[in-house]
Amino acid sequence: FPGRARLPAGALVVDQAALAPEPGSWARPEAYVRVAVRAAEQAAVELQARRDREVVRVPLRPQGPPAGGLVTYATEVVAAALGDPAGGARVVVSRGGDTARLPVPAVRLLPTTWRQLATLAPAAAGDTDRAVFGRTIADGTYKWLLLPRTTVEVTGRQGGFTRVRLDALLDIWVANGDVQLLPEGTPMPRRVTGGLRVLPSREWADLVIGTGEPPAHLVEADGRTLTLTLYGVQMNPEISPLLEADTLVRRVAWEQVGTDRVRVTLALSQPAYGWLVLWDAARRAVVLRVRRPPRIDPARPLAGLRIAVDPGHPPAGATGPTGLYEGDAVLPVGGLVAELLAERGATPVLTRRTREAVGLTARAVAARRADVHAFVSIHLNALPDGVNPFTAAGTSTLFFHQPSEPLARHVQRAMVARFGVRDLGVHYQNLAVARPSWYPAVLAEGLYLMVPEQEAAMRDPGFQRRYAEALVAGVEAYFREWGR
Repeated sequence: FPGRARLPAGALVVDQAALAPEPGSWARPEAYVRVAVRAAEQAAVELQARRDREVVRVPLRPQGPPAGGLVTYATEVVAAALGDPAGGARVVVSRGGDTARLPVPAVRLLPTTWRQLATLAPAAAGDTDRAVFGRTIADGTYKWLLLPRTTVEVTGRQGGFTRVRLDALLDIWVANGDVQLLPEGTPMPRRVTGGLRVLPSREWADLVIGTGEPPAHLVEADGRTLTLTLYGVQMNPEISPLLEADTLVRRVAWEQVGTDRVRVTLALSQPAYGWLVLWDAARRAVVLRVRRPPRIDPARPLAGLRIAVDPGHPPAGATGPTGLYEGDAVLPVGGLVAELLAERGATPVLTRRTREAVGLTARAVAARRADVHAFVSIHLNALPDGVNPFTAAGTSTLFFHQPSEPLARHVQRAMVARFGVRDLGVHYQNLAVARPSWYPAVLAEGLYLMVPEQEAAMRDPGFQRRYAEALVAGVEAYFREWGR
């Protein structure tokens, strides 16, 4: 069958498509590279490669239980053993009287006498929503949202992802398309900051840190503390003035936690509400813009606020057993949410009004540019094959950034109180629509579309209104709490 070599008498099956490393891999000569293949159980598997005119033989050992009748065999060798561009390295798989020999793609060896640098893909001018996603593993979920035009060192490549070094202690993965290699011998920028400034304004307070070039960074919120980590940066402090007394940023502290890593901690007068990280080219400074919470009237908590209403899908989305498509089912709910918000004095910002597809990034960008105060995405859930929906279905609410958790809890409580189905709770999840940090954002999974009774409920205008009322009640309760 496709991608596999079946040898005579059925004694040996080898999955060629699972051979690692993949073509086009990069690594430093001394770095360890995983060599792996899937093959029949009880096979003898060996890597044969030439290094310094000698043949290197390394056994590949079974890893984990069989799957589909095949076992993964793997080892790790230095990249230099696989760096011959003329090839020659191969994996030899034997079982009984059968033998398969698979050529191993050559690994491109990165230079050792100079660093291979790259810049992260540039964004459109003035576009504060463009970010390059950094991941802990290749093809994993993102954690770092990096500024375009950040210079980094390239340390490897695997499939569609490039490994880059942020500082002496941390390498991460970014998509190949976000990496532009710089000419041989390009030096790493020296990012040395001499001080910090807090510049207050009516809607936010800016923490300005001159670094000369954009640094890789990470922002983490924890209650009334906001922590900015700067990678590849050294601090040589001068006087760091708070230019005037600020009601939000009460204290700024910094520490050099590694040779080229700085941690800056902001103590806030109230829990973090929203933030952006910007690059100020004129000042040659990175800016952490901390948003002030809106002023709330406890009697009318939604009055004057802008709330993004996001009917989920298309593209993608689930389909129920009688053919109800998720994107169609939640669209009328979004319209009802908008009506109810307007009745309470809020300005709804709908990300989708028709059945036409809207990209995930476009939804979040539209909300940020409308300067919304909260974002609610409306969805229906599904389950993977093999899971019983009658015992696992229920209501849940998801968030990404920690300051969005209180909004998620209010929305979850309101849905559970009105729906009468299992409470699956509030969960952190890596969500594109919840990625922006300028406002609290949640994704509501109201029902399971694959459960026939719940699919039928979503066809009922009465339940559609109940879903909308639950979302608005949750958002209203969240802002009422801020008003206190």
